Amino acid sequence: MTADTGRTGAALPEKPAYEDNRSFLVGLARAFAGALIFSLPMLMTMEMWWIGFTMESWRLVLLLVLLIPLLVGLSVVSGFKSTASLRDDIADAFVAVAVAVVMSVVILGIFKVLSVDMPAREIIGKIALQSFPAAIGAMLARDQLGEKSSESMQRRTAMTYPQELFLMGVGALFLGLNVAPTDEMVLLSYMMDPWREIALLLLSLVLMHAFVYAVEFPGGSKPPGGVGFWSLFLRFTVVGYVIVLAICLYLLWTFGRTDGTGLAEIISATVVLGFPCAIGAAAARLIL
Repeated sequence: MTADTGRTGAALPEKPAYEDNRSFLVGLARAFAGALIFSLPMLMTMEMWWIGFTMESWRLVLLLVLLIPLLVGLSVVSGFKSTASLRDDIADAFVAVAVAVVMSVVILGIFKVLSVDMPAREIIGKIALQSFPAAIGAMLARDQLGEKSSESMQRRTAMTYPQELFLMGVGALFLGLNVAPTDEMVLLSYMMDPWREIALLLLSLVLMHAFVYAVEFPGGSKPPGGVGFWSLFLRFTVVGYVIVLAICLYLLWTFGRTDGTGLAEIISATVVLGFPCAIGAAAARLIL
């Protein structure tokens, strides 16, 4: 067992150097593809261009600081190549960030969202913000774009309760990043009355549970024998939804949507944003 993570450190047959190099290059290509696929909607969203250079620098820095442990956790659960130690997971996290930065520079440059005559603060802000979802996509590229190996299936089967909650949080965070910067989130929260917000909250809970346990999507979970509905609902769906709401509140704060806003309006916006984030959390348990 390794001292870092407790994962088995059994010796593996050595591969020729050219196979290792090819495997690494394939992993990088998949990471680039994953970064592009996962971040393309945000790369083509005007609000993300603006927020990248208008949001307060320390909020952007905090978002990027949180990205590293998030990527390390994803590498443990579902990285773009097999790892044997925490050191490898940390290395993979920084590789994912590097791939995300390169991809963001290339695509934003082609779209002329970036140009050499822009202030450095604007260029760095745009790249940094776009790199967050892109790095998540790069880290998830192996399981989503590669072949489903027996190792991958074993890791999914052996996933612990905290790991499942972690993946739900990642799904909520990723989908929330797509919509949290938009004006529609705030507009919808002002348009809806409290009864509709309560209905939306209940619908979010129902869909979160149904997507994973009731609709029988591929990748869904079958309720364990002897475990009742309420136990599953409380331990996974309700706890997961609490995590979703916490992430929604953080995203709204990060993008300045809570500044100068009353408590009732913040709660309303959190519930509205919680709807797509709840779908993202449920989808993460299906596909990750």
